[in-house]
Amino acid sequence: MTLEIHWSQIALRLALTLLAGGLLGWERSRTGHFAGLRTTLLVTLAASVAMIQMNLLLPTNGKPPDSYAVMDVMRLPLGILTGVGFIGAGAILRKGEMILGVTTAATLWFATVVGLCLGGGQLLLGSWRCRTGGVPLSQARVAVLYASA
Repeated sequence: MTLEIHWSQIALRLALTLLAGGLLGWERSRTGHFAGLRTTLLVTLAASVAMIQMNLLLPTNGKPPDSYAVMDVMRLPLGILTGVGFIGAGAILRKGEMILGVTTAATLWFATVVGLCLGGGQLLLGSWRCRTGGVPLSQARVAVLYASA
């Protein structure tokens, strides 16, 4: 993978990110859960844009000889992933014996990772993770309905 990124690559990455975020969020919205389509799209897009920004800043990585500051561009995607982890932790609630929001938190964190993959140029990995991550979201509900019948 080259260090230079072109507008056509950025457009492809963002288009795939919209598709992946839409697929993950559609299942959540369709079933009436929080963190549905809009939230998942925003999370995947934010992660993708952060990774694209990191790719654009990569040539400036390091410490110039006349400066005390060090440019560490890998902190940007790591900060996004950590921040979404905290948001996910805030989505988890305990009501008596029930614990709610774990799937919401996991979905947001997973959508972030998919966005980071797609924004970083790992198009096959990000697309495949979106596909394999969407299966538990849709199929787990079918298994619960089947078990309760």
